[in-house]
Amino acid sequence: MDKLKICVIGGGSTYTPELIDGFIKGQEELPVERITLMDINPQRLEIVGGLAGRLLEAAGSEIELRLSTDRRQALEGADFALTQIRVGGMQARIRDERIPLKYGVVGQETTGPGGFAKALRTIPVMLDIAADIAQVASGARLINFTNPSGIITEAVSKYTDVGVIGLCNGPIGALRGIAAGLGVEPERVRLDYVGLNHLSWIRGVYVDGRDVTDEVMEGAIARAREGESPFALELLEMLWMLPSYYLNYYYNTDQVVAEMQAAGKTRGEVVLEVEGGLLEMYKDPALVTKPNLLEQRGGAYYSRVAVALIHALAADTGEVQIVNTLNRGAIPDLPADVVVEVPCVIDGRGAHPLATDPPPECIRGLMQAVKAYEELTVKAGGEGDERAALQALNAHPLVPSFAVAQHLWADIKEANAEELPQFK
Repeated sequence: MDKLKICVIGGGSTYTPELIDGFIKGQEELPVERITLMDINPQRLEIVGGLAGRLLEAAGSEIELRLSTDRRQALEGADFALTQIRVGGMQARIRDERIPLKYGVVGQETTGPGGFAKALRTIPVMLDIAADIAQVASGARLINFTNPSGIITEAVSKYTDVGVIGLCNGPIGALRGIAAGLGVEPERVRLDYVGLNHLSWIRGVYVDGRDVTDEVMEGAIARAREGESPFALELLEMLWMLPSYYLNYYYNTDQVVAEMQAAGKTRGEVVLEVEGGLLEMYKDPALVTKPNLLEQRGGAYYSRVAVALIHALAADTGEVQIVNTLNRGAIPDLPADVVVEVPCVIDGRGAHPLATDPPPECIRGLMQAVKAYEELTVKAGGEGDERAALQALNAHPLVPSFAVAQHLWADIKEANAEELPQFK
């Protein structure tokens, strides 16, 4: 395998040291020649880049590190571009979380109206990034971590010819948690996993080909009985599937909204404080390891999934990983040209989704409704279509009425006017 050049767009993110650590640990199987961190914020780039350089030096790594505020320059010659951007910064996230709560709707950065607002801000920027890749790094693959990952990946797939795969740490977190509960190595576990990004279910679990779904479900129900699960044991018994954490917003909506409205701070405000602490730590020239505080930022296994995917693509391994890619008939109840989150064979040509059984009726309707919302959001964000924007909010299962959808759209458009050029 030739040595690779990696460009990280949003390199000033506090997640970046986790990513650098992953490349260091994986350098024997994934030879990386150069990592370029690109960010529009030079101060953050200098702070985060400084720690990244010290991590590489402390590990004795020969990977060359470059820092740049010029996106096209940073992308030149790249084999892979990783995107981890937040258009509007953390203040925009806090707005996304607060606006829906005014109307008794879940306020969350990737789910519901909050995810909708974030997607609309992000899609134009991601399409510009894809255009730069096509011009100065033709053939480079785009690995998207930017949330809402499925919607952003679908927009890039629809409006550009750049090869893109979306990633989320949710699937690997679920797999490793299940493996730990069973007392086996993660490599021995296979999941029958179906759905969309942040809207997925594990229908079956297999260890060395043996079906252990009942054992896993009994364990999940026991944890629910002890109050260690967001889901009621009766819900788990009814589904006999493991819902992803984000389904808490759909299955326990009233409770979640009440908790959010009662909380003194949104999750974004908490993360803002954590990030402030991390950046102060990153400034310390004596710091040459990831600080433990980074674990509070979220994103467990973030670097592991990135390195594993890049390795599978570059080495043409043909291994199976759960990623976000075009459906192509894998889930028969959804259009072929939409992005889904399913097990895929990863090789030198990209991600190839494995065919699955049709979703059972108890989850099919929700999956189709959220996918319809996502398709409308992609159209609104990519084309500046206000009618599609209102249709998207009205179609979302968490929005209770057309009147609320109208209020949400008016507030979102006003609050994000500077970051929504497509609607001007």
